[in-house]
Amino acid sequence: MRAQVERHARQTPLLPSPALSDLLGREVLLKAECLQVTGSFKVRGAAARLESLSPEERAAGIIACSSGNHGRAVSYVAGRAGIPGRVFVPEWVDPVKLEGIRAGGADAVLLGKTFDESETAAVSAARESGSVYVSAYDDPWVIAGQGTIGLEIAEQLGGGPLSALLAPLSGGGLIAGIAGGLEEAGVSTSIVGVSAAHAAVMLESVRAGHPVELPEEETLASALAGGIGLDNRYSFDLVCERVDEHVSVSEAQIADAMRFAVERLRMVVEGGGAVALAALLAGAWTPPETDGTVVVLLSGGNVAADTLVKVLGSA
Repeated sequence: MRAQVERHARQTPLLPSPALSDLLGREVLLKAECLQVTGSFKVRGAAARLESLSPEERAAGIIACSSGNHGRAVSYVAGRAGIPGRVFVPEWVDPVKLEGIRAGGADAVLLGKTFDESETAAVSAARESGSVYVSAYDDPWVIAGQGTIGLEIAEQLGGGPLSALLAPLSGGGLIAGIAGGLEEAGVSTSIVGVSAAHAAVMLESVRAGHPVELPEEETLASALAGGIGLDNRYSFDLVCERVDEHVSVSEAQIADAMRFAVERLRMVVEGGGAVALAALLAGAWTPPETDGTVVVLLSGGNVAADTLVKVLGSA
């Protein structure tokens, strides 16, 4: 699995942050997936899934639905592997992500006022055409691909204690995969899922005990928008099993984290990629009393220039 992922994805750095370490009173390290080849962690899951396809499945092509980052990753991997692909995106997709999808070679299909509408159309198109549907989150291959982040973190820590890992929570494939990767590497830690208040379908599903639907709201964390599917087969159960604590952050806190990333970390981090950082900065999460490093995942850096300028100017 890891070899398949590494054909397309790079190992990202685990960076120290003296400012955050001083704030928390313990070592804080940042896993910078915003520096990934497609600008987000999604290329890992896309690589794992597409590399698993049979010759017949490759010939039939793939279809995906995405708010942007998954689609960009799928298009990138499919283009490198010579697999024809279509990516359905909602009408509000970030133009930077749309450009990335098209640059990879896949056909971009703008359809639906919400992510859920776009996903319904994509699943139907895959069924009708005989193409493989590549879910952004509810697929064992995709989840395992994201788990290579956990394996890398374990290696980069060099056996040192890890008291907590904070990661964005949306469809659940990312955090479920990372938790599985850390467990595979023998690392025991507290897994903290951070949701955007305006994109909290998984969080509300966990609270309800089953997948639920919510109206889609506008959010800086557009990468986290959309549902998890009422027929969710994998990621919901894994989130319930593997995530130890849940935190939610506001739009203002997300904007603060994006500004902090630019001004103090010298990195561009999109809203959905900054929610874990936002939880730490806002004091929305209380660290455990146990000793050890805290790792914060910066999951993506694909954001339109005008959005970033607006955020930077809103302080």
